[in-house]
Amino acid sequence: MKRRHALLASTLPGAALAASTPAPAWLSPEDQARRKAEVTATETAFAASMAARDPKAFQSFLAPDTVFGMGRNPAMGIEAVMKVWLPFFEGPKAPFSWKPDFVMLAPTGELAYSSGPVYNPEGKLINRFHSTWRRKAGGGWEIVFDQGEAVCGT
Repeated sequence: MKRRHALLASTLPGAALAASTPAPAWLSPEDQARRKAEVTATETAFAASMAARDPKAFQSFLAPDTVFGMGRNPAMGIEAVMKVWLPFFEGPKAPFSWKPDFVMLAPTGELAYSSGPVYNPEGKLINRFHSTWRRKAGGGWEIVFDQGEAVCGT
């Protein structure tokens, strides 16, 4: 019996804390739409950095803890991602391009997901990208996760 009381007593402080922690505020539909437009514009600017052959601009979108998926060997952190991506900036023409066609936000507006087609230089659909964005404390967005997947038939 003492054991049961001790167990119950040890769980009560955690339960009380969980009950007293306020849920994060959800954004209004208007603010959701505004932030969704911000993420769309940010993803578009991120893609434009590749078209402009500007690796410094590309890097400016990366979160310090960014992870770019490459199967079972993701590149983790800005330095690792840039090591993998710098060869894509060589040459006068980008080896691929992308644009968002889907963006959604978490209800708090602090995280976002974007996805869209990736095209080769001839305009053929070759992949689909999936990115997770985090809102920075001072505003703006940084990419936390990025993963591509081949499109069937390519």
